[in-house]
Formats: sequence, C-alpha cells, structure tokens
Amino acid sequence: MLAIDADARRAFDALAAGGIAILPNDVGYSLIGGSTAALKRIFETKQRASSKLNAMLGNLDIHREIHRLTSDQRMIVEAIVVDHDLPLGLIAAARLDHPLLRKLDPDAIAGSTRAGTVCMLLNAGRFHEAICRLSLEAVHPLFGSSANRSLGGTKFRVEDIEPEIKAIADVIIDYGLRKYHLYKASSTLLDIETMTVVRRGSCFELIADVLQRYFRIELTAPPAPAT
Repeated sequence: MLAIDADARRAFDALAAGGIAILPNDVGYSLIGGSTAALKRIFETKQRASSKLNAMLGNLDIHREIHRLTSDQRMIVEAIVVDHDLPLGLIAAARLDHPLLRKLDPDAIAGSTRAGTVCMLLNAGRFHEAICRLSLEAVHPLFGSSANRSLGGTKFRVEDIEPEIKAIADVIIDYGLRKYHLYKASSTLLDIETMTVVRRGSCFELIADVLQRYFRIELTAPPAPAT
C-alpha cells in the first residue's frame, strides 16, 4: 500500500533541507529541487540547455495565488484540471512578489521564469497534490523538470532513469509505472495568454477536445515527439 502523506513528508523534508528528490507524477518521474544549489546541480547533471526553464510544482491553491489570469482564463484552466481531471503544464503571468517566489534568489528566478510567466505542473496525481500542500504550508517552492538526461525522454519507471540522474537524488519515491505512460511524453504545456501549445504531451487530444467543445477554441500543436 502507498503511504502518500508519509512519503511526501519524507521527500519534502529533504528538499527543504537543500536536497534533490525524484518524485512520481502521473506524467512521469520528476527531478525536483527546493534551492538554487539543487536546481543548479540538476541542470548540470541533466546537461540541460540554459534556455530551458524549471517548472514549478503546484496545486490549485498555489496556482490561484501565483498565476494572474482573467476570469475566462481561469474557467479554461479549471475545466481542464478540475472538471475533466487532466494534467496540465500551465504557462501564465505570475505574481513574482508572492512569498513562494520571493524565496528564490535572482539566479533561480532567471532559470524558472520568462517575461513574467511561470510554468506550473497542475493535477499530476495524489503524491503531487500532497507535496504541493506541504510546499504551500511551509512557503517553500519546489521546481524542477523530468527525471532524465536532456533529450533522453520522460521516464515512467524508476529503473529506466539514467544512473547519473538517480545518483544526485537524496530521496527517490518509487511508485512503479506511472499513469500516462502510454503517451511516452510528459505534460502538455499550454501558454494561456496566447493559447499556444508549447509542448504536445500527455492528454493533448483530451485537452484540445475540452477547449473546442466548451470554449470553441481550436488548439494547434507541434508534432508529437518521436518515439
């Protein structure tokens, strides 16, 4: 049986102490840090391009506090992640003066924001929700990206994660094969301001159907990644 609350607390305590964790999300395993030093080590180990940004772990409470949306934009997001229970990587204008973001130093802000926006992973499973609650309660932000070397493909089992990635993790929470493994891709990234799909990922066609059916918005997207 999963001990989600206890596992989330164990992982969060390590992250709050400056460590790195590999965490289970419905859209694959993520490599997460809660400090500038941890995020720098993640970047270096993944050999990630400097143009790539960290994503923030967030639940609806964090999203509502940090993202600056119009009422129509908020309805779109909640239709996707609440009404239809789909995961989403949301890119939206952010309140950079929010206490969670003020915890970041300039280097971490530069690596985690662009033109006043923050990319936030929403609705990525029960563990994700549990650790996001701890993040908000402790006012300690969590950022990172997929647990793989850059361009190595999202990993849906811990045993598929490259050894050098696992080697930097202080905590690994292994919940086996993740929910959306058949997509072979992490979350779909949506820029809510321009309604542009930045990355076609898990559940893209379901998200597109929600937007067309209820908001008459036709999404276009780059091709799905090669498998």
